[in-house]
Amino acid sequence: MGNTVDSSLYNYVPNKGAPIAFAIFFATTVAAHLLQIRKYKCWKITGALPWGGIIMVAGFITREASAFKTRDLDIFISTQVLLFAAPPVYSLANFMLLTRTLYYVPYNTPIHPGRVLTTFIGLDVIVEVLTANGAAKIADMDSTPAQRDVGEALIRASLLLQVVLFVFFIALEIVFHVRCIKSGVMKRKLSIIMALLYGSSALILIRNIYRVIEVWYGYDGYLARHEAFFYVFDGALMLANSVMLNVWHPAMFLPDNFKIYLALDGITEKEGPGWLDCRPWWVTILDPFDVAGFFGKKGRERYTKYWEEGEGQTQLQKVEPVKGNGCD
Repeated sequence: MGNTVDSSLYNYVPNKGAPIAFAIFFATTVAAHLLQIRKYKCWKITGALPWGGIIMVAGFITREASAFKTRDLDIFISTQVLLFAAPPVYSLANFMLLTRTLYYVPYNTPIHPGRVLTTFIGLDVIVEVLTANGAAKIADMDSTPAQRDVGEALIRASLLLQVVLFVFFIALEIVFHVRCIKSGVMKRKLSIIMALLYGSSALILIRNIYRVIEVWYGYDGYLARHEAFFYVFDGALMLANSVMLNVWHPAMFLPDNFKIYLALDGITEKEGPGWLDCRPWWVTILDPFDVAGFFGKKGRERYTKYWEEGEGQTQLQKVEPVKGNGCD
């Protein structure tokens, strides 16, 4: 796999069997995700998972074609762009899962739950744009050395941003986890959800670190000259991530209705009015952690604490916010 091939766009002899196997594996997990989404009606929680898998399937199909046409620039570029673009979609799935989890345990969230998506997706879009442009410039054999340098810089920036983004994301998970432990609500279901978030985040983070190292040492680096590293640290890790979320599907542990939350006893589920933030919507986007409220006089009183109302009510009974609490 480490042999250099003259006139080839690869600096090794690409494997012709592995792409087929991975395309089949990813197609299988995509089909499973689609069936699970239909069963649990949970597009809002796991809708990104099949999309990530579909991109991986397309990436490995084009890689199989590229293995036979190693001088075809268009196929090569398509392969690189697709396989670089899929993992950020899996990141999106994690953002969606944490969003739902924060809505589920609103009293322990360190951030406006809905702003997990707007904050991280905004950064993820930047990552995708940098990745696509950088991969295209590097793969284009007509690019000048200066353009290739720009492409490598874009890829490095996107991968570093992915690493920083995920480190911050994991830190957010840890803060939420610690709060749940301290409040005594870390029961079995919530523990499984957090384990899934940690496991998926770790797999994606390892993949991103691998890609950073690979790109940093360049096209002629050791990692780039040995195809096995790609299949282990990119293909296999993303496949493991998708399969893990098939086996322990998040919708098995989280209700799809974002208004259903876990009561303070850590067992009962109730339906509330949903997260209510008294601040203007644009303020919640610019200040998702409500730093201004933390230092202000009203502080967190600007949130309606509906979870403190009706603690004696039965499971899934609706809880309405009491006048004078929060936004009144």
